[in-house]
Amino acid sequence: MSHRPLLVGIVNITEDSFSDGGRYLDSEEALRHARYLREQGADVIELGAAASNPDSARVPAEEECRRLSQVLEQLTAENIPTSVDTFLPETQRFAIAGGVSYLNDIQGFPYPEQYPALAEADCRLVVMHSVQRTGPATKVVTRPAEVWAGITEFFTERVAALEAAGVDRSRIVVDPGLGYFLGSNPDTSFAVLSGVRRLKEEFGLPVMISASRKSFLRTVTGRSIEDSGSATLAAELFAALEGADYIRTHDVAALHDALTVLRAVADHDGALAV
Repeated sequence: MSHRPLLVGIVNITEDSFSDGGRYLDSEEALRHARYLREQGADVIELGAAASNPDSARVPAEEECRRLSQVLEQLTAENIPTSVDTFLPETQRFAIAGGVSYLNDIQGFPYPEQYPALAEADCRLVVMHSVQRTGPATKVVTRPAEVWAGITEFFTERVAALEAAGVDRSRIVVDPGLGYFLGSNPDTSFAVLSGVRRLKEEFGLPVMISASRKSFLRTVTGRSIEDSGSATLAAELFAALEGADYIRTHDVAALHDALTVLRAVADHDGALAV
């Protein structure tokens, strides 16, 4: 396996994230988990101060910044690459000032008035697509072909707008979205996940995939969130083999070790040939 994606470890500093809400609201617990994920092989630690699932509550920017403040400051001081997951411009500016390495926006940076600040920043921008376009995920039924057409249109327009505003193309990462961000029916998510290589070829940009513990995996397996590790790992390994550049995950150790084994096997491919 010649291509190895960067692993983005998720730390949710939230009350109602679908998989671990409430576990890391305390700054010390969040830091402890971030360091653990780093030890397990995370290249980047992503901090989220507000959940984005369909049942989550809205969190004002002031509260997002309060939750992030101590954790972001300490991780930056330890030279740990960080990402902040937020679609609020105020929180994005706070994260930039705090030295964040990545901004991940589930709305894909829709506010042109924010572009000058983004252009002046040094961090990379994860431009995520969703069928909702604005706000958190909702439960809607979608058709795979229509969603893929929407993905192509969305990235074409949004990447061009960011570049026109002065954001260097080398700073842009695209994420097609999965789970409820694409629709409540699992077929759409599986169709988009199967198109990672196509997405890379169409836009020539790094691709981030976030399948970890998402609803579409649980729907087809019938497993609970607690038992979704195997399904998550299968989806993540597929994305890695298709060339995903970043994989955003809750279970860094499992993915890190699986990729290590894949690479070890690939390194010995043909070793027994006579």
